[in-house]
Amino acid sequence: MNNKMLPSDSLPIVVNTWPFVNATRNAFNKMQNQGGTCVDGVEVGCRTCEDEQCDGSVGWGGHPDESSETTLDSLIIDAKTMSVGAVANLHRIKNAVGVARAVMNYTRHSILVGESATKFALDMGFEQTDLHSNQSIEQWKNWLDNLSCQPNFRRNVSPDPSKSCGPYTPDKFGTTSFDIETKKRPIKEHDTIGMIALDSNGNLAAATSTNGLQFRIPGRVSDSALIGSGAFADNEVGGACATGDGDVMQRFVPSYNTVEAMRRGSSPEEAALDSIKRIAKFYPNFTGAVLALDRNGRHGAACNGMDKFPYSVMQNGWTDPQIFEIPCLK
Repeated sequence: MNNKMLPSDSLPIVVNTWPFVNATRNAFNKMQNQGGTCVDGVEVGCRTCEDEQCDGSVGWGGHPDESSETTLDSLIIDAKTMSVGAVANLHRIKNAVGVARAVMNYTRHSILVGESATKFALDMGFEQTDLHSNQSIEQWKNWLDNLSCQPNFRRNVSPDPSKSCGPYTPDKFGTTSFDIETKKRPIKEHDTIGMIALDSNGNLAAATSTNGLQFRIPGRVSDSALIGSGAFADNEVGGACATGDGDVMQRFVPSYNTVEAMRRGSSPEEAALDSIKRIAKFYPNFTGAVLALDRNGRHGAACNGMDKFPYSVMQNGWTDPQIFEIPCLK
């Protein structure tokens, strides 16, 4: 936690979920040493994780869906103008955050999805490439052949999804039941990079990138692609981003709620904790975290369902990013 106001010569500052320090460093360097804006910074930072396949949860070659495909979701926000671009269920394009920025720069829309998003990316000059990896193919084959498609995210269908693979049809009697929030899942199955940057001009930006929940139903849209859920930022207040059980968290728009709590006077840590508690009230077993940065450069976070949550920070005057680690609600 950092509740002290930073002096102006401490800017720029970058914060991001998880100890993805190369992403932090590259985002900071883009602003500090290459003349980039905060929007440039968060794009470069998230692109770093896409290229490095951070933790297997970002970028190509990880977290296949039920059909073996790896698809990508991303969001980028310019808080100075409230311009937004996002993509969800993006196929065969590695640079998801770049496509999200293209949506922001070259369309009047906020989000494009699926194969149509891929077509848009190709029209904008992005390269089409296979997003499978040997590891993702092996993960999917093991899930299909040896684990009877367990776990999955079906419910109230036949055959019983807790014991078998599909194809599934609706079970009119509703005899099968499954709620993602009641079965705690490893955080690595659904974490993401969320990043917030405050540049030396006092402007804010935020971005996210993820390859989504492992073995998800094809077509699922993660919270990372949704403004207010995956991330939110307002130049007058600050920014926030979220990571964790996206299907649960997006129901509470935690990033938006966190920024609004800061607007009302809460510190970044207090604001993030408010959002986490709102979710835990209904889903006490959910796993997730919210990270916040206010317009004065103060940062803080809150989390649930893990022992600890680490996040990475770099600001002017530091030679390397630093990792902050906070205890979580149980």
